[in-house]
Amino acid sequence: MYSLIVTAKLNDVDSHARLADVIGRINDIPVSRLPNLRPWNWKNTRHATHTQAA
Repeated sequence: MYSLIVTAKLNDVDSHARLADVIGRINDIPVSRLPNLRPWNWKNTRHATHTQAA
């Protein structure tokens, strides 16, 4: 758990928001898109999703 939190912080990602989002989406995401859930990719993917929704 500690390594997940620290890795998120090192990538300037809110660890709580990321973990909540990943846990909520992990069952529905195709295996080919799992790399999008890594902290260094999640921030960019999350930003693009919110930008398109607005």
